[in-house]
Amino acid sequence: MTEQPDYESKAPKYTFADTLEEQEEQLAANPTMKRFAESRAAMSDDPHRPVCHFVSPENAMNDPNGLCFWQGRWHLFYQGYPAEHPREHWGHAVSDDLIHWRDLPYAIYPKNERACYSGATFVEDDRVIAMYHGTFAGNMIAMASDPLLLNWKKLTDHAVIPGSRNPDGSYIPTEMSLDPNLLPYTVFDPCIWKKGNMYYSLSAGRQGTGPDGKPIRANYLFRSKDLATWEYLHPFVEGDCFTLVGDDGACPYFWPIGDRHILLFFSHMSGGQYLLGDYDTERDKFVVTSHGKCNFGAVLPCGVHAPSATPDGNGGVIVIFNMNHGTWRLPAEDGDWNQIMTLPRRLTLTGRDELAMEPAGDVESLRRDHRHVDMMTLPSNQEVMLEGITGNVMEIVAEIDTQGSPMVELNVLCSPGKQEHVRIAFFRERGFHPRQMREGPPYSLVSIDSSYASTLPDVESRPPETAPVLIHPDEMLQLRIFIDKSVVEVFVNGRQCLALRVYPAREDSVGVSLRSQGNDAVLASLDAWQMASIYR
Repeated sequence: MTEQPDYESKAPKYTFADTLEEQEEQLAANPTMKRFAESRAAMSDDPHRPVCHFVSPENAMNDPNGLCFWQGRWHLFYQGYPAEHPREHWGHAVSDDLIHWRDLPYAIYPKNERACYSGATFVEDDRVIAMYHGTFAGNMIAMASDPLLLNWKKLTDHAVIPGSRNPDGSYIPTEMSLDPNLLPYTVFDPCIWKKGNMYYSLSAGRQGTGPDGKPIRANYLFRSKDLATWEYLHPFVEGDCFTLVGDDGACPYFWPIGDRHILLFFSHMSGGQYLLGDYDTERDKFVVTSHGKCNFGAVLPCGVHAPSATPDGNGGVIVIFNMNHGTWRLPAEDGDWNQIMTLPRRLTLTGRDELAMEPAGDVESLRRDHRHVDMMTLPSNQEVMLEGITGNVMEIVAEIDTQGSPMVELNVLCSPGKQEHVRIAFFRERGFHPRQMREGPPYSLVSIDSSYASTLPDVESRPPETAPVLIHPDEMLQLRIFIDKSVVEVFVNGRQCLALRVYPAREDSVGVSLRSQGNDAVLASLDAWQMASIYR
């Protein structure tokens, strides 16, 4: 066996006290906290850096990890890149309300693994368990039990579920591998839960059982009594005819939702998505009945990426995604920051195969400077600019009676001549018919078109993001829109959400307009607020 390389992180690591009061005192004098504050201040003038969506305090950021609720606080982890050792560490932030975030020191550091990649957490009464992929090692476990989850200790120095190795001991990267000479499963991006006295874990991957042996999504199930020794069982998901050939089940999160279960995951080919179904606890299988998308186009550029999810304690699931950048500039040329996080979303079950999607947390606490527009007619084929409704960090809540109009649009981030604008368009009943034997109205479609969002030469183009949403014939269109410098996030009738990155070049790209095509429509009401920063 060859000696394995030394991957121990060069980033400074600290040990904290076990009481909240002492931890707060130590954080107040901590050099990393001071560096984070200085870094945030230095980048605050960047015209595209969001203030209502979480962004890493320094350098680039990748997947969110291990979202959880512990001792009255929400904890968000993410792949961060400290300057002293720019490989993936688990970055860390904490919040009382899921909206205002406070930076904390890096949580989990590589040592015998090359990098601390994606994973999930499981909260017990006396500790939080993190299970993550250690690259060039396998799936690892670390635990913390202090008030702010600052002191993480790895269960073992080695992977509890190792990946494949050559005869000389060198690691074979098996992420998405289909080589039958390797293990019967792949080892990366795990999640973890508990049933009875047994822990269970999914590891992401693919298997070559699709058409003509092509790879399809697979999530491999393991179980353990003690977290240190794991037994491989089988592929977990049964009856998935929804995902695409070539998808993989990266970043899985398996949680109960209502009286059913949801598996959120990311495909490196087609993006974030979810499967709904029933957990057969006798056979340890997830029997799938429905599927949905979390992005409706390519992941790059500007698209929604991977999830991190946790139960909300009331039958729902809280999920947050990272979003990709959309410029040709490399992260180091982009102010040393790259991806951002979406707003947290609360998913709840409203029917056997239907989800509700709404902003989670106390987002209303960010509202400032309220403006209201009363009921007004939107004359057909005419653009209506809204006086006094302007901004590039704002929330808009609009209710529209589309009447006979086949398309109604709401434009945001408009420059005076519309050289720049982002178009949010609604097409009533222009989508597929429902799956239930064509009963009821067809789906409607909602689109975010960023084709004219920026006049900058290095912003990458992206086709419109278009999503289905089922809206009943007697139901008005309800839009809740969040604009935050370089992101537009749209919730539709509490049943669908779309998000895109955008990069307006002009300081006067702050206008809002409406248009009804073909027939008159009625704006029943519109409320708008400027939004404050999430960093206190």
